[in-house]
Order: sequence, then C-alpha cells, then structure tokens
Amino acid sequence: MKVLTTPRSYGKTDPQVFDMLREAGLEVVRNDTGGILDKETIKAMLADCDGVIVGVDPMDAEVIAAAPKLKAIAKYGVGVDNIDLDAAKARGIKVSRTVGANSEAVADYAMALILAVARKTVLIDRQCRKGDWKKITTRDVTGGTIGILGLGAIGKNVAQRAQGFGMKVMAYDPFWPEEYAKEHDIVKATPDEIYARCDVISLHLPLTPETENIIGAAELAKMKPDAILVNTARGGLIDENALLDALEAGKLYGAGIDAFSSEPPKDPRWFSLDNVVLGSHCAASTSGASRNMGRMATANLIRDLGL
Repeated sequence: MKVLTTPRSYGKTDPQVFDMLREAGLEVVRNDTGGILDKETIKAMLADCDGVIVGVDPMDAEVIAAAPKLKAIAKYGVGVDNIDLDAAKARGIKVSRTVGANSEAVADYAMALILAVARKTVLIDRQCRKGDWKKITTRDVTGGTIGILGLGAIGKNVAQRAQGFGMKVMAYDPFWPEEYAKEHDIVKATPDEIYARCDVISLHLPLTPETENIIGAAELAKMKPDAILVNTARGGLIDENALLDALEAGKLYGAGIDAFSSEPPKDPRWFSLDNVVLGSHCAASTSGASRNMGRMATANLIRDLGL
C-alpha cells in the first residue's frame, strides 16, 4: 500500500512517524514542495495511494474521485472543512482527526496574539529597531472580559489562560458544556451579547455553512471601538474586507489573525496596518503539537487501513 503525507511540519521534529508507516508495510510519498498542494498536484500524487495524511490541502470531491484506491484520510489537525465528508462517506473512505493534539499550542498562540495586539508589541519592536524609543501607550488585558466563540478543547484552554489574567469569560457554543462552564465560572452568552460586551473576542469554531462569515460588517459594528478580535481557527469565519475596513477606520482597537481565506492573503492592506498582528496559520506549529498530531494521525491512518 502507498500513502501520501502532505503537511509541511509532519515528521519535521519527529521523523519516527515515517518509521511507523514503513513498519506497517506502507510506501510513503512525501510533499516536498515546501507549500500547500494545489488541486492538480494533490490529484496527481494521490492517484495510486491507499491513504493520505492531510493538512489544509484540498480534499474535495474532485480530488477524492481522482484517487480510486483511497481508503483512509487522516487529518493532521481537527478542522475538516477542506475535506468533502459526503464524498468520502459515499466511497466508504474513513476520515479521522487528531482531536486534542494541538489544543494547548493553539490556545497559547491565541493568548499571545491577544497580548501582542493589546500591548502593540510588534509595532513597538519595529519602532525600536528604527531607533525610535518613544513610549507608546497601549491597553490593559487584565481585568477585561473575553468572549470565546466555540468552547471546545481549544476554547476551554483559552478560557483558562484568560482567567489567569483576571479576565471574566463569556462564551458561546451550540453544544454547551453546562457542567464544565459552571465549574469554571464561564458565562453562557449569545454571539450578539459577546460582540456588544466583550473587550476581546477569540474565535474557535469549525468552518461550516452556518459559521462562514459569522463575523461580518454588522457584527463588527456591534463591537466596542476598543475591542480586539483574534482568529486562530479558520479564515472563512470572518468577512475579511469588512474587518480591514473596520481596522482602517479605527472602529476596532486591533486584530490578531492567524487564519485567512487565502494564505497568504491577497489584499495588500493587511501588510500596512499597524493595528493587526499577522500569523502564517502557525498556531499549532510547536514541536510538541506537531509530534502529538503526527503520532495520532499516523496511528489513525494505520488503524483505518486495517494494518
């Protein structure tokens, strides 16, 4: 059997995952392009593969149809919006995720973005390197209110970190964890209540037809003028043009964005604004999270191939 591995960080700090695949009798095809595979490239690489460990590369119905031997898709991560689950189900292809493997790392990065935006650390660093040592007044995080959209494993970890900074936590999740929220003093709220009342809003939702562009111009207009918006989930959750307009107009204090609808983003405004901190979809890119995701995805793939 032959398998394809597409994530750029897969095996980078833990090459043993390749040994695990080979010891299971699998021939390994690696993505050595250095980037995310486009549709035509992944179709060609998958043509005679029985399984794939996939990151954010496209796995739509067309790609799946081009892989007649495909039996298992192991997601290196948790978001499956790049995988056509209906097409996989119709073919009997098993799909797995690495639930919980990167939740601590992503929560750390979300908190890092909150602090970086609030305290303007990137701007201050940039000015210092130019020899400009004027003091820049920033805003407090401690004692504020954070609103978390999506109280899954990552959202819960963000809540814990925020409470460490003395923040009140409000959250929304369609599958509300009543006992957990009560135990950890998390206030149940609607998205509109979060937009209106929170100093920081952090997104941790999957990208679905229901959540696409959940933050648009109308939602941004409801937020406080000194609010901070952070997205370490999926780019499609935010109407990026509306967010750029709000940031340019000073209608938000700032934003920390690690996930874009197109990566890298095409709009040049992202690169000229001082009130936004950009990420390269790297919230989960730590050695520990990569190792956890790699081991789990590998084990999932081997299991689903029946080996």
